[in-house]
Amino acid sequence: MTTALLRTADELHARVRTGRRAVVMTMGALHEGHATLIRTARGVAGGDGEVVVTVFVNPLQFGAGEDLDRYPRTLDADVKIAEQAGADVVLAPFVDEVYPGGEPQVRISAGPMGERLEGASRPGHFDGMLTVVAKLLHLTRPDVALYGQKDAQQLALIRRMVRDLNFGVEIVAVPTVREEDGLALSSRNRYLSAAERRTALALSQALFAGSDRHAAQEALRARAREVPTTRARAEALSALGESRAAADAHAVAKAVPGGPAAVRAAARLVLDDAARMQPPLALDYLALVDPSDFTEIPDDYTGEAVLAVAARVGTTRLIDNIPLTFGAAS
Repeated sequence: MTTALLRTADELHARVRTGRRAVVMTMGALHEGHATLIRTARGVAGGDGEVVVTVFVNPLQFGAGEDLDRYPRTLDADVKIAEQAGADVVLAPFVDEVYPGGEPQVRISAGPMGERLEGASRPGHFDGMLTVVAKLLHLTRPDVALYGQKDAQQLALIRRMVRDLNFGVEIVAVPTVREEDGLALSSRNRYLSAAERRTALALSQALFAGSDRHAAQEALRARAREVPTTRARAEALSALGESRAAADAHAVAKAVPGGPAAVRAAARLVLDDAARMQPPLALDYLALVDPSDFTEIPDDYTGEAVLAVAARVGTTRLIDNIPLTFGAAS
């Protein structure tokens, strides 16, 4: 198939439309993570549908001192990657197509969620992101739009905007794509030197450490639920050579509810070690949050959660996260 490169929404609207239209929004510099989104979109759209990839470096998302001018522009390569992944169209509008007359005076506000974590580190970022997403949804008129789980707070805000403002579009999340060593794929990874990249691995390693601690705790609780914690039962289990199960049951019965605290602590140990590496990792935040509003979860929390981290290595700022579920069984 040949992927069409379009510059205006009118060109897109002139195309004959039959099945579902699936949109993947990017700022270019495409990599395997984007390709995974596009391939997933191809499956969602089906053989009679249409996959549209937008490439637009949105100036509203970049704050003072951020890397707007430095951000890579690789449109020719992007079109090739999009084509290989199954896109029908790459829509790469110029700035005046998206923002006719200059920066918009009316914008989408991200609200309180947009002021937390990434929003606290990058004031105004999420207002700019939601404004361009809203505009691109209007310009492309999709049935479904796909976004990566790597930008978990962005995904949560888009879902909230679509729900709160009654956008008629389905939002689909696609899991984070990682390199073999665990580093989450990002267009900014190309800025890292070899030494910086070694330090940057601490982000994913911290998340995996937190996830491993969480899995161990959940397994312990599940085991304990199968073993009554009475003294007589513990003695009987010991007599049967099941002292480990009895010990587990006793440990859970005595444990202070602190699953989330233990997960944070396990991740923090990895990040503290990385702060002593050369070059060091400069932590921005480590957070374990409710994905509905990105507030920190309490120790007695049950349900879906996101363990998220952001840090700088050299001049490059990176983010990563992993989803967790607390109290999956009762």
